[in-house]
Amino acid sequence: MTDSAAPKHYAPRWSDDTRVPPPYVGGERETLVAVLDWHRATFELKCAGLLPEQLSARAVPPSGLSLHGMVRHLAGAERWWFRIQFADESVPMLYYSDDDPDQDFDSLDGDIDEAFAVWRTECERSRQITAAAASLDETGIRKSTGEPISLRRILVDMIAEYARHNGHADLLRECIDGSTGM
Repeated sequence: MTDSAAPKHYAPRWSDDTRVPPPYVGGERETLVAVLDWHRATFELKCAGLLPEQLSARAVPPSGLSLHGMVRHLAGAERWWFRIQFADESVPMLYYSDDDPDQDFDSLDGDIDEAFAVWRTECERSRQITAAAASLDETGIRKSTGEPISLRRILVDMIAEYARHNGHADLLRECIDGSTGM
């Protein structure tokens, strides 16, 4: 199919899809990590090729969701689950304070490239923490309850988090430029 014959919903940027598909057969850790990485790459692909103002657009009123806000939210989620709760690192939370808990979505100040750089750094640190764990049964401590939480559960919860937000990203992207899929 030539570009001129491509249906309206097809966007050439999707042809640059470099996501690594998760294995159809593999161990539990390999599969969970690969599915989470696939969802991370899917989110990044859904944001590809947009201008900063498009990434910051709240394109589905009355919702305050934007792709810019989602990248900030996902960076914060990566840090919260892997670094703060599982690895017990003493690092500040991202885009959150008790006085302003929704600043990830509400305060879209700052450079979008910086927001993506922070997200990529948090994803890489999450991968390092996951790789260093001896077992999926290793636990961190849930800060809200003091109860243990396994790395397995964190990986499953993060897959769900990305899957949910990838659905939101589909809607936002379609409203911004008509692109769908992936």
